Amino acid sequence: MNNFELYNPTNLIFGKDQIAKLGKLVPTGSKILLAYGGGSIFKNGTYDQVIKALAGFDITEFGGIEANPKYETLSKGINVIREKNLDFILAVGGGSVIDGVKFMSAAVKFEGEPLDILKKRLLLTDTSATIPFGTVLTLPATGSEMNSGAVITIDATQEKLSFGGSALFPKFSICDPTVVRSLPERQIQNGVVDAYMHVLEQYLTYKHQAFLQDRIAEGVLQTLIEIGPDVVKKPDDYVLASNFMWCCTMALNGLLNKGVPTDWATHMIGHELTALYNIDHARTLAIIAPRLYQVMFETKKEKLAQYGRRIFKLEGNDDQVAALAIDKTTDFFHSMGMQTKLSEYTEDFERTADFIAARFEQRGWKGLGERQNITPENVREIVELSYS
Repeated sequence: MNNFELYNPTNLIFGKDQIAKLGKLVPTGSKILLAYGGGSIFKNGTYDQVIKALAGFDITEFGGIEANPKYETLSKGINVIREKNLDFILAVGGGSVIDGVKFMSAAVKFEGEPLDILKKRLLLTDTSATIPFGTVLTLPATGSEMNSGAVITIDATQEKLSFGGSALFPKFSICDPTVVRSLPERQIQNGVVDAYMHVLEQYLTYKHQAFLQDRIAEGVLQTLIEIGPDVVKKPDDYVLASNFMWCCTMALNGLLNKGVPTDWATHMIGHELTALYNIDHARTLAIIAPRLYQVMFETKKEKLAQYGRRIFKLEGNDDQVAALAIDKTTDFFHSMGMQTKLSEYTEDFERTADFIAARFEQRGWKGLGERQNITPENVREIVELSYS
């Protein structure tokens, strides 16, 4: 097992009717920026619960944070915080709203050009240089409610870039599984696949000696396979919804990556597809992951075989089981309503592979993945395979 440090200061408040605790969680006297997305919180009753719980607080609202939060939009929120001297941010929404709030938290006091936080993929560790924030989760998927990472889109350059750091953990996150019943089918499908891929990015690498980490990861994968299709059909089933929400949090709260190698190349490539074509994040992962496992088959074969045997109960030699495991993964994506070909989302894809490979070269990303052996040429091949 590799050396590691485990730090997660987020106070997670999970279950029904927990929004009522907001008034005690936000520091007394705080001047709050209430950040949200397109307005679903008004339809599902979350907004009213939040306002009631925060009676007596000074609240400024900032809505319109996109599904892939844009730097340009968030810059407006940063200006509001500065102009009104606000000192706490409350994200009410899914991973995109929370990611957007993390960027605003980082950028308000940043000495320099805020865009550098993204361009240089900075890690912020000084909490005194950020604005504290909390979250009320309305869409399980990204795990952003209990981690310190975020991904932001720069509309002007069609880039989707990540940043983070220990100073960007939420102070608290309220997770009420009853919100799942109000979600559209597509968002639930996306959430299941997003969480599943978060686990695979930390699991499908190579054999190691962190045995417990593998078993925890496999538990999350098996649970998502078990409940995924059902929670889409029965989002008002609290048992399904609560397990779904907890899986999404556990998939990316920092526990699974301790002491083990991690990949994340599928995410890096998928971000480019979202930035270029506005394809849902989870759906880009379903497009790229099977192709990446095919192209990098020899270096991932042992772990693919373990995955196939433990998760799908497959039999055969390593080559056979590993290959079948990729097919089974694609089948699961299909069962969750995912299309897995780029051509099913856009007709303008012929130069995509060349464009993405060139962009990675320009950024100096010479090798991605757990072994740093996924070259721009490999990226080109992976994306080309995804066309059809």
